Amino acid sequence: MTLTRSQLAAVVAAVTVTVLTVVLMALQPAPAGAAPTWAPAGEAAIHPGTQMYTQGAQCTGNFVFTDGAGDVYVGYAAHCAGTGEATDTNGCNVESLPLGTPVTFNEGGSLLSEGTQVGSGTLAYSSWETMNRVDEADANTCAYNDLALVRVSGADVAKVNPSIPFWGGPTGIDTDGTAAGDRVWTYGNSSLRAGVTLLSPHTGISLGDNAADGGWSHPLYTVTPGVPGDSGSAFVSADGKAVGVLSTLGLAPLPLSNNIGDLGKELAYAKQHSGISGLRLVNGTEPFDPVL
Repeated sequence: MTLTRSQLAAVVAAVTVTVLTVVLMALQPAPAGAAPTWAPAGEAAIHPGTQMYTQGAQCTGNFVFTDGAGDVYVGYAAHCAGTGEATDTNGCNVESLPLGTPVTFNEGGSLLSEGTQVGSGTLAYSSWETMNRVDEADANTCAYNDLALVRVSGADVAKVNPSIPFWGGPTGIDTDGTAAGDRVWTYGNSSLRAGVTLLSPHTGISLGDNAADGGWSHPLYTVTPGVPGDSGSAFVSADGKAVGVLSTLGLAPLPLSNNIGDLGKELAYAKQHSGISGLRLVNGTEPFDPVL
């Protein structure tokens, strides 16, 4: 078959357009807001319950969050990046390390060392920093709003899974608080446990919400109480919904009880003030199973 000059020109033009289209598609960046691809739960190095270190202070990650741009965050307690004393609990009275402060994700941390670093990130939001900046005046918000978000380094996002170890979930956000006797489940990872993760999953019961707290705080007892280093860890309800974030160890009037800040209220505050567009909780890839 012989092509005429006009036919040959048409073929060349078609091939040129095809090649240019392929090249442009290859060079085009991924669309903003593309959903992250999560690591398998059993292989993920970064997940709820991961140890997090901020200038030597160790806390426990609670939940995974993402935003409209596709960035990934792990939450912990805002007081983990506070500059005051370990006994300070009112975020309106204490300064925070600045946004952008480096935070590492570790495993096997103990009193002797910080263990092995498995990833890194930067402080992207702190309720304590925010409340000072906006001159928050509500007493309950100041006392119990204790959530910070660490943006996971782009190089480490592929190591993340949003499921809570041992229990699975979360399945959403709890919106009705806790009543006396309600069961709760958590996973703490304090360095005081010397990296023995068998001691991390535990369960407990709510002591009933105090109406005076305005729904911001949920006092509870667990089989083994949360200890320093567990701060920030996740608590979920009987249906796997995220109830709150471990904030304080109670001494009086209920010795060895814990108080958790309400995640729904803390996340709403972050959405209002953080400037992070599309901020949301990520549900676990593994089903919630309260085996204990």
